[in-house]
Amino acid sequence: MVFHRNTLLELLDGVHTFEKEVYPQKKDLFQSLAYDQTPPTLFITCADSRISPSLITQTEPGELFLIRNVGNIVPAYGNMVGAVASAIEYAVGALRVKNIIICGHSNCGAMSALINLATNPDKLANMPTVRRWLHNAEAAAATISDLRAEDVGPKDVRDLAEANVRLQLTHLKTHPIVAKALSRNELNVQGWYYDIQNGRMYILNDENKKEYSVEEAIALLKKPNSTDND
Repeated sequence: MVFHRNTLLELLDGVHTFEKEVYPQKKDLFQSLAYDQTPPTLFITCADSRISPSLITQTEPGELFLIRNVGNIVPAYGNMVGAVASAIEYAVGALRVKNIIICGHSNCGAMSALINLATNPDKLANMPTVRRWLHNAEAAAATISDLRAEDVGPKDVRDLAEANVRLQLTHLKTHPIVAKALSRNELNVQGWYYDIQNGRMYILNDENKKEYSVEEAIALLKKPNSTDND
């Protein structure tokens, strides 16, 4: 059974453990981060509570600059000037990150909502902001077969989640600061899909639509003169 810290007291107890036990073990690290950060990677993922970027990537504080929102969405440049666009500009322009990852995941509620909206436009009537936000992923929904919400299975949600990651990569590249860094070979951009139940990550190739396991992706990166199209 999964234990959840449901009360404020339980959360504060966790913070107390951090202060008294965890922080002393990593004191030098935290003191080195007190006045500066140089994260090599911008990690964009869903706000879903089941996703723990640092745990999945086995990174320490200071290594990932994070953007989290419903559906790991990156609005195309100019569509929505706000938190996501400003964070991308800061990450690339000020922090000079070398990598940007957009990571979708299994059983994504945002993707299920997209499928439901196709047949029931009033589905999110009580959440108008969420509904408007999901417009930034509608093109992904248009790429999968027409389905009634009641017929949708896990594979359909996965297909849509992967299509959405590829769509958001396309949106990401419309941001001038990203396009400039890519043109100068100063930036790597990649899409990932995380299978929560099985603890597996898959790397999505945006050009040839292939999907690689982590082991395969590592082998390709180590291969001399390799390209993602191999």
